Amino acid sequence: MLNTIKTNGKVIAKKVNREKYGSLLTDALPTVIRTRAENEYYLSVVERLMQKESRLSKEETALLDLLSLLIETFERQHYQIRKSEPRAILTELMASNRLKQGDLLSVFGTKGRVSEVVNGKRAISKEQAKKLAAFFHVSAELFI
Repeated sequence: MLNTIKTNGKVIAKKVNREKYGSLLTDALPTVIRTRAENEYYLSVVERLMQKESRLSKEETALLDLLSLLIETFERQHYQIRKSEPRAILTELMASNRLKQGDLLSVFGTKGRVSEVVNGKRAISKEQAKKLAAFFHVSAELFI
């Protein structure tokens, strides 16, 4: 069964099986997220769906889209990223990627320079910020 929606007199057919989608909604019970616990629950549902990779049904994809929107809305309101010091961002990225100072030689050129930047004795230059951005796949503005 196809679900049809009328918008401004036009009919838009959604290729989602109402029964299958309804069953998924009943299992997940998506609502506006108000607490961190609810957010964690919906993140776990999203993780289970994402583990299926390309084998998601249209109904599962629709649920994934809905949960992603709910999670994004909650996190935008409750987990605002504060501007941090470039060095703190670098050390956090190193820790989260399990990197050592020696892993950044391609960015800084020498062990001494890596050490100076990581230990706060030398600022990150604009050129190094660009290299770090490419290395970590993030915006160079994080390091400037």
